[in-house]
Amino acid sequence: MIDLRHAATALLIGLAILPASGARHPAHGEDTAVAKPAHSSCDRAAFRVAVDVGHTRDVPGATSARGAFEYDFNLRLAEEVKQKLLDAGFAKTALMITNTRPTAGLFERAARANSMLADLFLSIHHDSVPDRLLETWEYEGQQRHFSDRFRGYSLFISNDNPDRAASLKFGGFLGKELQARGLQYTPHYTLPLMGHRRRILVDAQAGVYRYDQLIVLRNTRMPAVLLEAGSIVNRDEELELNTPERRSKTSAAAAAAVEDFCNSRTPPASARLIKRPPPAAARVLPLPPNAAHIAQ
Repeated sequence: MIDLRHAATALLIGLAILPASGARHPAHGEDTAVAKPAHSSCDRAAFRVAVDVGHTRDVPGATSARGAFEYDFNLRLAEEVKQKLLDAGFAKTALMITNTRPTAGLFERAARANSMLADLFLSIHHDSVPDRLLETWEYEGQQRHFSDRFRGYSLFISNDNPDRAASLKFGGFLGKELQARGLQYTPHYTLPLMGHRRRILVDAQAGVYRYDQLIVLRNTRMPAVLLEAGSIVNRDEELELNTPERRSKTSAAAAAAVEDFCNSRTPPASARLIKRPPPAAARVLPLPPNAAHIAQ
């Protein structure tokens, strides 16, 4: 049987120590919350970008419509991308030049990016087409190969990269920045005529394709994108790609995209624990005159 006198006393005492209206007690001494930032902040000085020069001097990749090597295009553009990033404050940007021949050289590139703890990997290339799509013309007394059917940049990510979602995000940023500067991507990788080089377009607005097998994209332990800056077998685009103006557009787009990506990945500088004000002092209510009799 419940003792009614004790129950009444407990009820009155409980009411007497209730806190003032609006006050609340923290569960573990102090309540905390994370402030929502007005905008993200990128720590450029700490963000590491590996800018990879595609191919090697001895294995130079594709040959342009006028007989120039892809490697030379790659090196010039990669150097400008690096300089644009340094100028933007990305002080830990590194230019990666590999002399080891494929396939060992491809694994070496990924291993170097991993060892430098890069936050982002960008491989610079210039495009061609399958040999069966090439035509022949004469340039400076020599037979050269070309294809004027396609032009434009393309971007590639690998679903096997450990951070596939972030790779796609950076690819999207880069595609949009390139387009903001008047460049367009080539859609020909979606066509059946590409045969085994046909790819799935995973971002139809930015021009990002899926290419899972690329070693430099799948073996890197950070977000990774390969950029084909344009087609050097397209005779008109080759001339454009060889100009400072075109390289400036592409490198500026790359720097802007890296900044966008860094902002999206960096914890906001203003995110911090905010101490809530201490709870208001409890008000002590006077006991009714007969409380002493009830408690007896």
